Amino acid sequence: MRIKILAVGKLKEKFWKQAVEEYAKRLSAYCTFEIVELADEKTPNNASAKEDALILEKEGERILAKISPDEYVIALAIEGKLVTSKQLAQTVEQCGLRGHSKVTFLIGGSLGLAPEVKKRADELISFGRITMPHQLARVVLSEQIYRSYRIMNHQAYHK
Repeated sequence: MRIKILAVGKLKEKFWKQAVEEYAKRLSAYCTFEIVELADEKTPNNASAKEDALILEKEGERILAKISPDEYVIALAIEGKLVTSKQLAQTVEQCGLRGHSKVTFLIGGSLGLAPEVKKRADELISFGRITMPHQLARVVLSEQIYRSYRIMNHQAYHK
């Protein structure tokens, strides 16, 4: 299976990069794992709703350009379905069982994801109703994908 994280923005701090690199290394035993960073738009202070919409649209176009029709897309969105680690593992496992060999997770920028991107997603999930920086979201998502494979392995071992 090929797992990709498409994320708006770059990891700047060394500690975020190291954390994600560690999970990428661990995931290499289970899948092909890739992270694609997309440029974020500068958001001016006190931006109008129209400016915010334009920023989301530009970032959304960049995201959609990097998704092929055969990818199963799971977008992180605050309004998405709250999932446990076990539920996420089941989702990843079901993707494989249903023949989805390419699974792409989306992390938006500071304003979230454009409506068009959410429409393209096959699922919207949430790790809670809190807002977190996209750098932290990337670390949490990487860890949870790794945990999904560990859960699947554990369940397979105990069958």
